[in-house]
Amino acid sequence: MSGVLYLVPNLLGAAAPSAVLPQRTIDVARGLARWAVETPKAARAFLNSLGMPVPLARLDIAPLPGAPGAAGIASIVALLRSGEDVGLLSDAGCPGVADPGAALVAAAHAAGVTVVPLVGPSAILLALMASGLNGQRFSFHGYLPVKPGARADALRALEAQSRAGGRAETEIFIETPYRNAAMLGALAGALKPSTIVCIAADLTLPTESIERAGAHEWGKRDATRFDRRPAIFLLQAADSSSGQLLM
Repeated sequence: MSGVLYLVPNLLGAAAPSAVLPQRTIDVARGLARWAVETPKAARAFLNSLGMPVPLARLDIAPLPGAPGAAGIASIVALLRSGEDVGLLSDAGCPGVADPGAALVAAAHAAGVTVVPLVGPSAILLALMASGLNGQRFSFHGYLPVKPGARADALRALEAQSRAGGRAETEIFIETPYRNAAMLGALAGALKPSTIVCIAADLTLPTESIERAGAHEWGKRDATRFDRRPAIFLLQAADSSSGQLLM
């Protein structure tokens, strides 16, 4: 009988696991001896915070192979098919959602292995939930270009996409934390004043903040407050005359 591939959400920052993760997720993770992880060092820090019942040195913690056809993926699938349970863990948030892991999950499905996603934080979904923007239609775009001109063009393209076809869509993206201030300036300069922008920073942490305002308003705010804080950016077009969100 095959083992189970458990998709284990990681914390989004320094927080007590019991404050963020359901007890079932913690219990399942504590019972796993084999792991495929994005970064072993980050994985060990997370597992140590769970209070594993055995020393970490006794756990099999292997880096997740990157390529879909990598030999390492085949070896993990072989373990699963032999009856071993394996935990899949990224550095933060949910494996496979804006993080590595999809190739292993796909290989497990192809081999007939049971895949079980466990409940835990996804910064993208938490930010969308708290934004008040359209949660029926949304797109995640990862990182935008770094160079100012290309970044401004990308922001205007997202704004246009948000209102394309007469139906509103929330556009979601991220930035390297030390470039958050530059992104805020770009938002204010590139977007229409009526476009709504929400920034969700330090989600699930004691310093969590979720703020929403028109793009022009962000140019008046202190951008240094977001310096080096993990953040999710969301935007949605609004009617330029009424300021009401397009639906």
